[in-house]
Amino acid sequence: MLGGGSVLSIFELHGSGKGIKEISRELGVSRNTVRKYLRVREVPERKPAPKRPSLLDPYKEKVLELVGKGVLNCVVILREIRQLGYPGGISILKEFVHPFRALRQPEAVMRYETGPGEQAQADWGEVKYIENGRKKRLYFLVLTLGYSRDMYVEFTTRSDTTSLIKCLIHGFEHFGGVPQKVLFDRMKTVVLDVDSQKNPIWNPQFLDFALTFGFIPELCHAYRAQTKGKVESGVKYVKRNFWPERKFRDLLDLNRQALTWCAEVGRRVHGTTNERPVDRFKEEKLNSLPRPDTLVRYLTEMRKVARDGFVSFNKSYYGVPWQLARKEVAVVDLGFSVEVRYQDKRVALFEKARTPGTRQSVEGQYSGIPMSAPVPRREPLGIRVQEPVVETRPLSVYAAVAGGDGR
Repeated sequence: MLGGGSVLSIFELHGSGKGIKEISRELGVSRNTVRKYLRVREVPERKPAPKRPSLLDPYKEKVLELVGKGVLNCVVILREIRQLGYPGGISILKEFVHPFRALRQPEAVMRYETGPGEQAQADWGEVKYIENGRKKRLYFLVLTLGYSRDMYVEFTTRSDTTSLIKCLIHGFEHFGGVPQKVLFDRMKTVVLDVDSQKNPIWNPQFLDFALTFGFIPELCHAYRAQTKGKVESGVKYVKRNFWPERKFRDLLDLNRQALTWCAEVGRRVHGTTNERPVDRFKEEKLNSLPRPDTLVRYLTEMRKVARDGFVSFNKSYYGVPWQLARKEVAVVDLGFSVEVRYQDKRVALFEKARTPGTRQSVEGQYSGIPMSAPVPRREPLGIRVQEPVVETRPLSVYAAVAGGDGR
């Protein structure tokens, strides 16, 4: 069968007045073929070529499963299917996923840029995970340096003021310094209210921390969240790129993965600056961290030791010498380890528990404990009741009472 192009040529040549013999010679086909198509007067429909198998075909079911869960980020999907053996690239994956992506209308906003070391932005995010068939919640703090876009992420079980301060300290330590200002949303852990002049009434615990570390806290303008766009986009970025299908053993493992991921993100070219955050970070001008001894009080929580010599902290239990039972001790969260102090002296140091409910004992925890004498307990006794004594009488007595003669 001739292709559509050759058949059209037959019709064009014939329409220009050429005969069958001349058309046959010019196109290199037989005269019978020319006659057949001039008799039919229609272009044959070309059958579509058989579709070539794609490298993605064996993994499309998994891709559709992820899409059904709301995962549309191709970087995340690629990571998952490569663990299953997918050898291809991201281009054919993007082509397959594209029809499932909702069209988004870009929002026009004025971008707020800052100089090196001038500002960082911080905000909480919230995610959920499945454990033993039950849905549970975690919080995470994203701290982003405004100039370089370098980012720090830490997951935690709480989002109170103490947890915020701990995460910020860990973030400043990660960056190796403190920016001049830190921009926050109007969260209660930072600001309690505003006065009649619209000035913020700062949370005193947080304000003390800010003064010690030497940064100026600032609030995002109400109804102008774009002033905090770097960190809000960072929260979304964590949810869309880091979190989907994330597998972790415990909080320590999760935070180690988060640090690795932040380092990977820092080596990618940023879409706004067109530079890598790791390169721009070299230009950041951060202030020095306070002395280590000033940090301890912000990482410390007071706890009362139970009678069995264990102190509860973040749903795990840490042992101390038995002499401290029922006394108040200071528990210092050092990130990946936990220190217990009594009267400013260390009494125990542990690797932070990975699993809630874990108990860790300290060496010699019960050494020298006096064995108290057992309290005597009364043996329960029963009471035997004496049977009543019944007088024995002759039968004639009973007969007389009954009115009979005893016969």
